[in-house]
Amino acid sequence: MMKIGYFGDGPWAHEAFYKLIADETIEIKFVTVRFDNRDHKLIALAEKYSIPVELSENINSDEFLNRIDKYAVDLFVSMSFNQIFKARTINYPPQKTINCHAGKLPYYRGRNILNWALINDEKEFGITVHYVDEGIDTGDIILQKSYPITDEDNYETLLHRAYSGCADTLYEAIKQIQNGSVKCIQQASIDLIGMYCGMRGPGDEIINWNSTSRELFNFVRAICKPGPMATSMLNGIKIKINKVREIKGARKYIGKPGQILGKSEHGFYVKTEDTFIEVLEYEYDGKIRVGDRIV
Repeated sequence: MMKIGYFGDGPWAHEAFYKLIADETIEIKFVTVRFDNRDHKLIALAEKYSIPVELSENINSDEFLNRIDKYAVDLFVSMSFNQIFKARTINYPPQKTINCHAGKLPYYRGRNILNWALINDEKEFGITVHYVDEGIDTGDIILQKSYPITDEDNYETLLHRAYSGCADTLYEAIKQIQNGSVKCIQQASIDLIGMYCGMRGPGDEIINWNSTSRELFNFVRAICKPGPMATSMLNGIKIKINKVREIKGARKYIGKPGQILGKSEHGFYVKTEDTFIEVLEYEYDGKIRVGDRIV
């Protein structure tokens, strides 16, 4: 029997919970959710299966570690948890602490990985389960899988694929730990430097129309719903853009980026740095007029 302490939040954690609870050789001894923004669905799942919920503002405190000592867990598992594990907490269980990260380590460490993968025009994204150390997503890799990205994908499609992909990859990694078949890969053996992504915040949704059509296509789909949506101003009114179409084969020419060139059956055309794109889904309380300029 593998006994785990489960630290989680959101759909990622829910999907993995279902897989773990269905395995009779794995026992979730306690669940810890984010302290500042509590996941009530994960709490309800724990209560449904009579699993104690252990809340803590500081999981590295003596008080928390003393409190959970009675569970005698073998492994700590983190899935979208927001506190940083310090050395004592990491090494508290005999099998240490693992984390599931929706990024292909050692690249795409950090935050908002799916958004950045789309913005950077990647053709795949990765899901990595790794041992936690005191760095940011720098621990030895236990298991890593890759998933394709096509032009039909956007933030929403990748998000749902990652929910199930993280659950599958995490479960498989835990089974490897359980049966002693883990073959760790040091991240430095892949790339000595790696790559870090910063957290996206207010203002990062503003469109720069002096970008190429491909860059704008990627930017809009990277932050579409359930993200904040790409935004600009048109005639002093905010316009939020959820979907655009890159027009393959469009000729490159000089013009005024952001200018509305014409109406289409499903939206309107806007000049970009090199060609133009078609805006298909948007929210705007004003009138769209040919010749106006989005800034």
